[in-house]
Amino acid sequence: MIVLKNVSKSYKNNKVFDKVNYTFEDGNIYCVQGRNGSGKTVLLKMLAGLSEQDEGQIVYDRPDTTKGVIIETPLFWRHMSGIETLRFLASIRKQIDEATMIECMKKTGTFPYKDKRVGGYSLGMRQRLAITQAIMEDPDILLLDEPTNALDDNGVEMFKEVMRQQRQMGKLVVIATHNITDIEDIVDKFIQIRERRLSA
Repeated sequence: MIVLKNVSKSYKNNKVFDKVNYTFEDGNIYCVQGRNGSGKTVLLKMLAGLSEQDEGQIVYDRPDTTKGVIIETPLFWRHMSGIETLRFLASIRKQIDEATMIECMKKTGTFPYKDKRVGGYSLGMRQRLAITQAIMEDPDILLLDEPTNALDDNGVEMFKEVMRQQRQMGKLVVIATHNITDIEDIVDKFIQIRERRLSA
């Protein structure tokens, strides 16, 4: 669970959020909507701890809450293969083994390309790899910015199935997207960013 208490945030001299109060509950998939520049990515960055709010509090139900994140366009090391990329990312926290990485690659359809250099991946395959890295360490919360970008129909179906699995495990999923039709059938709660606030 994430609770926002009177959260305010300005970005580039523009007030994006003003005294926002909202509770994101576990076991739900949220879809955040809003016009360009409304603050969708800023919100995800704050929830992920990558950007600090100016005022107020962002409270997690546990101090050791873990997060899987895709923010903006995924950037990877082009000279590394898919599996080398995941190995490197996993080495930071040292919480998972290679078998877990392989299992996640199979879920996202990246396994057949695990030894191919990421520089040779299509945009859609890079997006699948980003989804893989977001879920592979079994995080409590998923914060995903435009996760279906560049995915074909099969990729979108894969993504939705993976998100359903995450919800079944009691995870909290927050998705910011313009492509509402891609995911509307799996979303539990839609949120609009309006007048610097969040409204259901």
